[in-house]
Amino acid sequence: MGTIFDNAVLGLQVALLPTNLMFCFLGVFLGTILGVIPGIGVLVAISLLFPITFHVEPVAALVLLGGIYYGTTYGGSTSAILLNVPGTPSSAVACLDGYPMAQKGRAGTALFMTTVASFFGGTVGILALMGFSPMIAASAVRFGSAEYFALMVLGLIAASSIASGSMLKGIAMVLIGIMMGLVGADVYTGTLRFTFGHVALFEGVSIIALAMGIFGVSEIIHSVRSVKKADTTNHDISFKAMMPTRSEMRASWMPMIRGSMIGSFFGALPGTGGLIASYMSYATEKRIGKTETFGKGAIQGVTGPEAANNAADQTAFIPTLTLGIPGSPTMAIILGVLIIHGIEPGPMVVVNQPDLFWGLVMSFWVGNLMLLVLNIPMVGLWVRLLKVPFHLMYPAILMFIVMGVLTTYNDEIQVWVVLLTGAFGYLLRFLGFQAAPLILGFVLGPMMEEHFRRTLLLSGGDFTSFVSSGISQVCLGVSAALLLYGLVMTYRNRSKKSVQGPV
Repeated sequence: MGTIFDNAVLGLQVALLPTNLMFCFLGVFLGTILGVIPGIGVLVAISLLFPITFHVEPVAALVLLGGIYYGTTYGGSTSAILLNVPGTPSSAVACLDGYPMAQKGRAGTALFMTTVASFFGGTVGILALMGFSPMIAASAVRFGSAEYFALMVLGLIAASSIASGSMLKGIAMVLIGIMMGLVGADVYTGTLRFTFGHVALFEGVSIIALAMGIFGVSEIIHSVRSVKKADTTNHDISFKAMMPTRSEMRASWMPMIRGSMIGSFFGALPGTGGLIASYMSYATEKRIGKTETFGKGAIQGVTGPEAANNAADQTAFIPTLTLGIPGSPTMAIILGVLIIHGIEPGPMVVVNQPDLFWGLVMSFWVGNLMLLVLNIPMVGLWVRLLKVPFHLMYPAILMFIVMGVLTTYNDEIQVWVVLLTGAFGYLLRFLGFQAAPLILGFVLGPMMEEHFRRTLLLSGGDFTSFVSSGISQVCLGVSAALLLYGLVMTYRNRSKKSVQGPV
């Protein structure tokens, strides 16, 4: 592992290859488009385009998905500001002050400043990724199977306890995901498990079919009933109207800096990500600034959260690439790309394949520059995109989902898997369950089983080996504390509801 400068030069050489540049542009462009459309979001966008990664090199596949990932965050703010409907969950905060700005005829300024703040936050997040990843990877090389198992337990518990909604429901979804991940051949003995004699399940449940169904199909069904027609006739989006005043520029710099720091921190934590980072940034700016202006079109309420969620998008790659621990469902899908291409996730990726790791990191710089150039002059295009009737748009997306599955597997059974998991995902939403912890359990489940059994094999069946190191003790201790905290909070919330019920 060379110096950061040497690695950056190596990564830039990889990122600037014509093929990788093409996939970077394709990713950020499609990500922006799908981010603008209300109800699509990053998970649906990545699920739609996931099959493409089967047919390209690993670097190009990761560059494509990475571009889609942070491209949707850029685009998600457009519908939030113009329609008061966030294109992505992390863009929901942009509705609070972005939409009031649009109502005052300042939609162009709000869109311009979200692009600037997104670029600024992404830049800070990439710098954090470049600075901390090598150090974490160097330490993680010394991890054994017991430490990895403890880290994965921490990641799943954190995702279940920090996510919105009941923690018990979150844990239930994680367990269902783990069970689905165990379908197929046993990793050590080759024994078939939970296949019920179906040849299609011998290699396990397809992550593509699962992601497309549980996120793509179910989200589209839900969005058809919730989105509204765009009315953008009164929005001036000319270049002159986009320019902020000097006072707005001065008021934006510190919120962008604070938001970038907040986003960089929360993005690297499992189970948090851009949504929590953006709300934390908004709460911070509201506490620091004049609270009477927030909710009425305060520029700080737009720039701070936008910088936060884009910084979080970049630092979310730190645990994914250096430890092999996805902190979000999106990162779990990206981790699945590495596994599909025969690359074992973890610190050895940074050590043994620096061209892949640093090529991906430097492509983030290229992608953010592309997004800056794309979004400012093409705001008019995104606005016109919102005028496409959703009753025509969503059937087309469903058609692309089916085509993607068929071209990948050439098996109609996988189409049924998509439709069944889509119906299951919509049922989960109706019952108040979140599908996100399920995909984390699905990806981490087989890896946890492998490290669990390997630890027992190496120790001769001694269960105390799971707590023999300080790292394992800390991870399992924090997991137990989070689990206890989540259960206590769930009990308190239920007690409050039971007390308020008769009243």
